[in-house]
Amino acid sequence: MNIRRLKDNISSRLMFAATVFACLLFFFMLIGLYFRASPILSAVPLPDLLFSEEWGPSDGKFGFLPFIMGTLWVTGLATIIAVPISLLSSIYLSEYAGDRLRNAVKPLIDLLAGIPSVVYGLWGVLAVVPFIKNTLAPALGAETIGGYGVLAGGIVLSIMVFPIIISVTGEVLRSVSQDLREVSLSLGATKWQTIKHVVLRKARPGILAAIILGFSRAFGETMAVLMVVGNVAKVPSSVFDPAYPLTALIANTFGEMMSIPLYDSAILLAALMLLIVVLIFNILARMVLIKIERGVI
Repeated sequence: MNIRRLKDNISSRLMFAATVFACLLFFFMLIGLYFRASPILSAVPLPDLLFSEEWGPSDGKFGFLPFIMGTLWVTGLATIIAVPISLLSSIYLSEYAGDRLRNAVKPLIDLLAGIPSVVYGLWGVLAVVPFIKNTLAPALGAETIGGYGVLAGGIVLSIMVFPIIISVTGEVLRSVSQDLREVSLSLGATKWQTIKHVVLRKARPGILAAIILGFSRAFGETMAVLMVVGNVAKVPSSVFDPAYPLTALIANTFGEMMSIPLYDSAILLAALMLLIVVLIFNILARMVLIKIERGVI
């Protein structure tokens, strides 16, 4: 009996230690990035880093504004494209589709989530970029640099976040009590009126959390975006302009930064900014979901 208790005690403590270690990894990363980024924070005022458009590491110029705006343009466009399509898909699968169709579609959505980002990027180069260059831009009378730009990145990124928003939104819609639907229908409302005025209103916080999770995934995506946005360090003025997101900056320049003073610190500062933004959005989404589970919202 004592041996069993000893084994249980040891196993419990080992699992607890593993859990604590996994949780502390994020804070180790955060602290490590901060200390590695501290030289440039000490040498250059933070407003100059965040709001300057001049990027010339060899001249000591580290303006992150083009990269921040490029990230916001691409991520914002991806969210604008993804949210309506994902929301309508979730409503159909949750409220209209039969069990057979729902069970057939769910593995395909999960498969989309598991496709490597480089495959999405390659598909974007082979399909999305030529479509924008040869069809969409000429039809709208817009100028584009070979089809590469914010629009190409937004389209590819929106497809990458479909699975997250669809899956979370579907779970939230299915969590709405069936009694609410039946009461609405018994009062003479149509099925769509019930969905619009009852189900969606009740599920609104959860849908917002799903959008935030998708936004945070899009914000931190690297390879697919890098391959289709053009990578020009300039603030975009339209969706057809090229952009240079923070993730692409890190991936493209990490190998060449060692010979220039403060370059490595600047790149690690970009990584720190990404980490903090993704953390904030994930915390917001998690807080909303927790409130839903407790019935507060």
